[in-house]
Amino acid sequence: MAERDGGTVGIILAGGRGERAKPITLESADYIRSKALIPFAGRRLIEWVIDACREQGIRRFYVVAQGLENRSQIKLLLGHGEQYGVEVRYSRSSFDRYNVGSGAATLHNLEQWDLAERALVLPVDSVFDFSLAELEATHEATNAVVTVAAVARSPLEVAGKYGAMRTDADGLVSGFVEKPSLARVHEIFPEATSDNCALVPTNAGMYLVDCRRLRLAAREPQLMRQAQQRLDWGGDLLPWLVEHGRAVAAHHIARLGDLGNVEDYLVTLRQVLAGDFHQMNQLMPAPRSDRPRYWIHESSLHTKDDVSGTTLADKIASGDVVIGQGVRIGRHVAIGSGVRLEHADIGDGAELREGARLSGTSLGDSSMVGPYARISDSYIGPMADIHSTRDNPVRMDGYCAVGDGVHVWQGTRLTGVSIYPRLRVPALANLPSGTRLTNSDDILRWI
Repeated sequence: MAERDGGTVGIILAGGRGERAKPITLESADYIRSKALIPFAGRRLIEWVIDACREQGIRRFYVVAQGLENRSQIKLLLGHGEQYGVEVRYSRSSFDRYNVGSGAATLHNLEQWDLAERALVLPVDSVFDFSLAELEATHEATNAVVTVAAVARSPLEVAGKYGAMRTDADGLVSGFVEKPSLARVHEIFPEATSDNCALVPTNAGMYLVDCRRLRLAAREPQLMRQAQQRLDWGGDLLPWLVEHGRAVAAHHIARLGDLGNVEDYLVTLRQVLAGDFHQMNQLMPAPRSDRPRYWIHESSLHTKDDVSGTTLADKIASGDVVIGQGVRIGRHVAIGSGVRLEHADIGDGAELREGARLSGTSLGDSSMVGPYARISDSYIGPMADIHSTRDNPVRMDGYCAVGDGVHVWQGTRLTGVSIYPRLRVPALANLPSGTRLTNSDDILRWI
């Protein structure tokens, strides 16, 4: 039955295997964690997505889930949406074989669900700062089939990473360029030079669509054939719509936080904890302190570490522990004397021993960081154990990523290295940045 109430529904695209974000998207070497269930600032990513949309009036969601992991894990977390005050439906597993690209997955499931009204299509590996009302106003004013959420970026940011859009005076898109080189950016957008600081509109991966008109377009023979082979939103579907005279509009939103790889994840986390995302500020609890801005759960304030026997509250009051800007500490966290934290997210049940210093880091639930470890710009997964000592501390930086349940031995020095889940890593140093330790054989090569 088609939707007839005129409200906007949400379509969440939860396909893919999170290859770029590994090991964050791994629970073990052979078990994928859905990108939707990536831990982020104390919750799973899809929970932030649902809440952000619900607060703007969306009450009905359709999840396009590809594969066993995505479908079963999301369904186990969200159910049918009752605890979130929304309704959630899922794509049928028999449709997985038709989901050959994000655009094809959307078109096939619009038919399956018989949607006829307006839908907000969005990925599950990003957080957005946007106004749905303003997006809808642009959509209506331009009579667009699709309105693309756009983020303004500098030419250097765009080059080789983001899809760019050319727009006319009416705000309609006249062309797309997928991940252009810097020279190509300057060629297409001559006004966007270092001299005048003009910005380039880029595709944020979120789309407001007129489901009825999009479904009609999808019945064109050429597009039908393409949707049977490979049809992505940015590289295929949007260019086809523009080339065939369908109105595609662009609407600038305030901010997009990508979580598709380790570096982007950590940069976005830092921005969220710093208060740069207005929408996330509304969804998160009020910080315990504004200057510096941090959150500490009450249970952690009263938790004593097993060396000094004093509570975190006592250590903060005496200056023994310093909590800097942009820190979130979850429940029942034990923090030793002399710990320094800034721009860090500390999961429930974690332990930080005396003298440890974390900056720009995400520390997963129930992980342990040994004495005098120095960890910056790194992701440490749940149940990881960093065996640092005062005489032989662990040092990690440069966007390292340590998977779930990893043990890292004292004296390890890593920069930009990824370690897959459940590995036991002896003291290693001088590994090239970008090295991935995926199994014990990889580790043996560097001993």
